[in-house]
Amino acid sequence: MHMERTLAILFLILCVNIHAQEREKTTRADECIDIFTDVIRQVDVNYVDTLNYEALTEEAINAMLRKIDPYTIYYPKKNDRDLRMLTTGKYGGIGSIIQQRPLVKPKGAGRKAKVNKDSLATYAVNPYEGKPAQRAGVEAGDRILSVDGKTTKGLTVSEVSNMLRGVPGTTVVLELEREGVDKPFKISIVREDIHLDPVTYYAVFKADTLSEPVGYICLSEFTEGSARAFTDALDDLYYNQGARRLIIDLRGNGGGIVDEAIQIVNLFVDRNQKIVETRGKTSRSQYTYETRNNPRYKDLPLVVLVDKNSASASEIVAGALQDLKRAKLIGQRTYGKGLVQNIRPIVYGGHVKVTTSKYYLPSGRCIQAIDYSERQKGHELKKDTAGGILPDIVLNDSAKVDICYTLYVDHYFFDYATRYHRLHGHIAEPKSFELTDEDIEAFCDYLYERRFEYETETGKFFADMIKMAKHEDIDASTIVQLEALEPMLTPDFRTAIERNKDEVKELLGSEIVLRYYFQKGQAAYQLRYDKEVKRALQELK
Repeated sequence: MHMERTLAILFLILCVNIHAQEREKTTRADECIDIFTDVIRQVDVNYVDTLNYEALTEEAINAMLRKIDPYTIYYPKKNDRDLRMLTTGKYGGIGSIIQQRPLVKPKGAGRKAKVNKDSLATYAVNPYEGKPAQRAGVEAGDRILSVDGKTTKGLTVSEVSNMLRGVPGTTVVLELEREGVDKPFKISIVREDIHLDPVTYYAVFKADTLSEPVGYICLSEFTEGSARAFTDALDDLYYNQGARRLIIDLRGNGGGIVDEAIQIVNLFVDRNQKIVETRGKTSRSQYTYETRNNPRYKDLPLVVLVDKNSASASEIVAGALQDLKRAKLIGQRTYGKGLVQNIRPIVYGGHVKVTTSKYYLPSGRCIQAIDYSERQKGHELKKDTAGGILPDIVLNDSAKVDICYTLYVDHYFFDYATRYHRLHGHIAEPKSFELTDEDIEAFCDYLYERRFEYETETGKFFADMIKMAKHEDIDASTIVQLEALEPMLTPDFRTAIERNKDEVKELLGSEIVLRYYFQKGQAAYQLRYDKEVKRALQELK
């Protein structure tokens, strides 16, 4: 009895302490809310001008949440469409990616030049095949002048996007400008409930160098139905096309719904297997996700492709398959986004997506990068930094700053593809289409017509160095010698293109194929050049 009384007293003391701690936290939160409310009240009564308190409150909330982490986000009622797109992959709209860029590139200012927003033009860059915009006749490269009679001049790309979205079944009228067409014209488009296929492309590789056919599935996101779409693609590859090995491409996949990820992993591992667990402050945030079914492809050899933009649910799939020794990973260290968010309703129809816990893989390692603030700035994770998934085979990102980079970021590939499409009625299929040397010569003539000047970053820095030398106590003869070197750092663009001809053909060809065969055709074309896919095929021999 004495022991029971002692335990009861200890339990009572523990409950009192917990309650006191919770009350202290609540009191501190209430004090802060009171301070904020009193500040708003004082400003409301005394400030000289009338203020937009809704906008001020939203800005204050967003500033506060940014101090916490990049993923805890406030969605006011007016942003319900964004929230719906985030959770379901669906939205009411026209089905096209849009982009803004300057009508004229500032001379001599480099990529860091500030551009007046009134000089920005909005373009349709990627109408999705079979969606309302493409069916109505919108083409990549069309400049959007107005939406429902309202000019797009001076608007941000987000504002234009909001004008294009709306209730499915309603009509939106676009005024467009197109190369080769004398006058602007209008197109009426009926909005639809847009659902983007999470499986952007799948195919089978068959070659004499492969012991067995290899399937390939590219999954872009983990929204509702992703697991079903993935399974359907895999069933088709296995039963209808004879694939006996598989490449899963999660590069650029930013994640989504965890249950969808668990279902995909379950295709390859036994039931009742722990895949990931969440650990957080409250009991509701503690959860273990396990597989529920017998695997359909338990012995299918796997390779998973990942990169620095593979995040969240992508990292769960890749990390779990790696921990369970079920797949080999190829690519770059993943993003390191291992924070769990839940969406909570708040007053007046809004929502807050709040971080509640962290993800831990079967081996116990945490997916989350230690310093996500550095990751948010674009800094790479160090090899000895916790967080992210390190592939079994690490392939360095081969991106480099050369003429291809300049032609891509300044939209010359995109613009020439628009012209090429206007001048050529059809092209070969993506798996066989190839640009000729004559095509590249025509592209060079186009660049000359556009008065393209190739400036290397080295050349820009060197020019700045000469300017600085003239302002400092540098001998005049030295400055003359520096100026004599400057032309050597400004290469002729035709020479640079000839030196990088294969890459120019690849990137320009990709833009051209998109015009004729849309997203799936472009994916088929790009696979021919994909170094990481080629390495994956070697591993699966």
